[in-house]
Amino acid sequence: MNYKVIVDKDLIDIIPDYLQRRKEELLKLKNLILDENFDEIKRIGHKMIGSGSGYGFDFITEKGRELETSAINKDKEKIIKIIEQLEDYLSNLDITYE
Repeated sequence: MNYKVIVDKDLIDIIPDYLQRRKEELLKLKNLILDENFDEIKRIGHKMIGSGSGYGFDFITEKGRELETSAINKDKEKIIKIIEQLEDYLSNLDITYE
């Protein structure tokens, strides 16, 4: 499944780096959940809430919110599911710059 996203053309130069950092966070999240480091998972989720929509990626903001809440609740299974959803999203983005 492709996720179609429309991004402001003025952001074309910074979006690849932004998305690369999100992919790196996914790797970090996978290790953090193994260590059950819910505080750091919460911090990453909070950061996603603050950045996703600003770049046109509402899905990242939504999943960041879910990640933060799940970390507070120490819901390991939900966090794993969110990581998988984010991985699928980042791997299947179809970005149009307007």
